[in-house]
Amino acid sequence: METKIFKKDQIDEAVKLLAEGELVAFPTETVYGLGAIATKEKSVKGVYAAKGRPSDNPLIVTVSDEKMMERYAKEVPERAKKLIKHFWPGPLTLLLFVKPGTLPDAVTGGLDTVAFRCPDDQLTHDLIAKLGYPIVGPSANTSTKPSPTTAEHVYHDLKDKIAGIIDGGPTRVGLESTIIDLSVKTPIVLRPGEITPEELSEVLGEKVLINTGKVADKDVPKAPGMKYRHYAPSEPVVVVDDPADFGKIDFNDKTGVVALGSVLDQINLPEENKFDLGKNLIDADHNLFGALRYFDDKDDIETIYVQGFDEGEESLAYMNRLNKAAGGHHLNK
Repeated sequence: METKIFKKDQIDEAVKLLAEGELVAFPTETVYGLGAIATKEKSVKGVYAAKGRPSDNPLIVTVSDEKMMERYAKEVPERAKKLIKHFWPGPLTLLLFVKPGTLPDAVTGGLDTVAFRCPDDQLTHDLIAKLGYPIVGPSANTSTKPSPTTAEHVYHDLKDKIAGIIDGGPTRVGLESTIIDLSVKTPIVLRPGEITPEELSEVLGEKVLINTGKVADKDVPKAPGMKYRHYAPSEPVVVVDDPADFGKIDFNDKTGVVALGSVLDQINLPEENKFDLGKNLIDADHNLFGALRYFDDKDDIETIYVQGFDEGEESLAYMNRLNKAAGGHHLNK
């Protein structure tokens, strides 16, 4: 199968492919998603096959607006309406009870809940609106690998496995959306993202919890990113929590370092062995997956050391992704 690259003015061709049951990758403000009509079980199963994704890992349903979501949600509680009004379109995913019989088990994992998202990307909004159906939207990459933030990343992983890729340029955020579970008594963040628990709590006017538990091997996770290893390059990743500790590492030409520019300036390594995350945490969020992919493509790198940040509301998403990529491996822990 030849994978076609579509420009911004070729949305209609992508719509046609999706309507025929094909898979098409699409841009969002967070990362690129892999789209298939959410109501077509065969197409949805094709997403799992293309990614090499475990079949018990539920998919996010991407909609054009709240009205489309209402066709598939059992109910839209007042909490959800508050968050939609404040954050949609945007990097927030809502876990709600699914309307029975509307979506295949391949989407829900056989659960009675499903996650809905409305991205802040006009191309994708137009794509779904013209299609008339929601699409599933897991990250458009090989399962376990760093998520794609450019069309080139998608092509690298899924060339000849999917029908098309809509090139919307680099993504703005660079990390996946926040997922909040609204099917429980007290709202809980299942996956951190750009929108913080504190921001969600302010809008809802109530406490928002943060999930810290692990999903047992026999259980189906309620949302993506909760059970399986994610975001990992082929080489081992080590988190360096204190920038001063970079000075304790015995670097060589097989070492890769990912850090803020001010930290990299103090490290004596060839430029090709360093990846600049930028000036601050916002830049680091945007560049983390690109950094991991940069070194994943290098055959001569054996270990990647990545700068960590003090864990708090603002760094929650970054550290969540980095800890998963590193398998919890920290330099001094």
